[in-house]
Amino acid sequence: MAMVAAGSGRKGCRGVSLFWLARPRPRSAPPSWGPRRSLRAPPAARAIGDSECRTVVCAPEIDDWVFGLCARMRCRRIGMELLKQAVLRETFPSWSGQESFSFVKVNYVISRLRINAVDLPETSASFIPDTGISLSVANASATISADWRMNTWLLSKDQGDITVSISGLFIAVIFNVSRDSTGRLSMLLHNCQMSINSIKVKLNGESSWIYSFLSGYLEKLIHTKLDKNLCLNIKYKIQMMDAHLKKHKVLNQIDAFAQIDYSLVSSPAVFKSHMNLDLKGTVYPVGNHTDPPFAPAPFALPNQGDSMLYLGVSSYFLKSASLAYYRAGAFNITISKELATTFNLNTALFKGLVPTIALSYLPACLVLLNLVATSPPAISLNADRCILQITGCVDVFAVLPNSTTQYIFTGNLTASTRANLTITKQKLIISLLLKRLQFSLLRSTLGFSDQMSLVENFLSYALRSAVIPVINDKLGKGFPLPNLADTTLTGPVIKMNQGHLVISTDVHYKHEEGGDEDLHRRP
Repeated sequence: MAMVAAGSGRKGCRGVSLFWLARPRPRSAPPSWGPRRSLRAPPAARAIGDSECRTVVCAPEIDDWVFGLCARMRCRRIGMELLKQAVLRETFPSWSGQESFSFVKVNYVISRLRINAVDLPETSASFIPDTGISLSVANASATISADWRMNTWLLSKDQGDITVSISGLFIAVIFNVSRDSTGRLSMLLHNCQMSINSIKVKLNGESSWIYSFLSGYLEKLIHTKLDKNLCLNIKYKIQMMDAHLKKHKVLNQIDAFAQIDYSLVSSPAVFKSHMNLDLKGTVYPVGNHTDPPFAPAPFALPNQGDSMLYLGVSSYFLKSASLAYYRAGAFNITISKELATTFNLNTALFKGLVPTIALSYLPACLVLLNLVATSPPAISLNADRCILQITGCVDVFAVLPNSTTQYIFTGNLTASTRANLTITKQKLIISLLLKRLQFSLLRSTLGFSDQMSLVENFLSYALRSAVIPVINDKLGKGFPLPNLADTTLTGPVIKMNQGHLVISTDVHYKHEEGGDEDLHRRP
């Protein structure tokens, strides 16, 4: 699998492709903070990478790119809102010092610093080829409040509160993105620059002639501290994000049978208009990470841009899942006495089909089935349909009145099923529907070799009513899609194509504080 922050000109994709798309906006326009927006891809057709999967974050106009994995893959508007929320929650240590004003020495303490308001009117993000990602904020402003105390030999002690107004703040940050030794995304600060146009300090308290002198001194002091510490603080925050990414699970448990590996197979490749992140995206049986014996075939996604997120899934992904479940024995099904009772499977069903069997068991006896898959189910993706063909061997038994079982017959069967695909709770759910069954008799205790089509009718009923529901129950936990923290997919639509399928969707984001944000298209 590969994850790509991209514009146009991608290669053919092989497995799973995730696209975050952005609509270009004139560079002079301010950011939109409304509840709805549209995100579109560039007009060129999108085709992606050389490995199993590929995720794409499009940036036709870089000012409006969608933050990639390092920013939890949220829209820039959401990313900036998160930045504002993080800044407002920021805490600062107290500091103290001594300063001489003419003949007066003042000892002061500044404590309980807190940011009350932040305005980020001009923000931008861009890709730096072969380096990483550039983020910048211009003409930002902030209001900070704090408590102050001072002590002088002349004025004794005094205290009050302080208001600091910062305007014309500019910050430009470049950070590298790479793959660490565990296959996770890693971030490192590459460069940081900042400047401040103006800092104004107002001390409130019982007025004193020294306040104006102290205010001017604090303005210079705060300016110096910001110059010295702001980029260091950003570096620390990026280190914290990197540490968080190192805890990100790359091996996701699907169910008791299978796991999916979303680790990076190489470091991100950064270009001017896009960034490629190649993820493995292979499904394995639990405890057995042997790679599939087949290679992924490339595919291209058509030009689309009405939704903000596109996930392309090729037949390779589904074939690796089929192989994993086969190796884990998920397609070996035994219809027990309890299930046979539930689905009313008994020898009386043969009365109008194969009378020889029905007459051999009077009164009617429950029928048990033991189905063993003899090869991994074959999967084919075509326009508007996904076909899964299960090949196996079935043994049929009767439960006698004394609760012992008696063998009836064995045969080979090929069940052609149609796979219905849905998205629930950010998981791809697959459910099977039997379309056709072929059966050939291997051996039997009764003579009915000339009645194979009638036996097929019984087995079709047994598979539809008992076997397929058991398989669907095993598949019911679904395949987790690449994790988008604090987001859910809104109105996903699945379109099947030759060799791959495409999931188009918008995204619903939930703030940590409980506020919700719908990232839908504008009308």
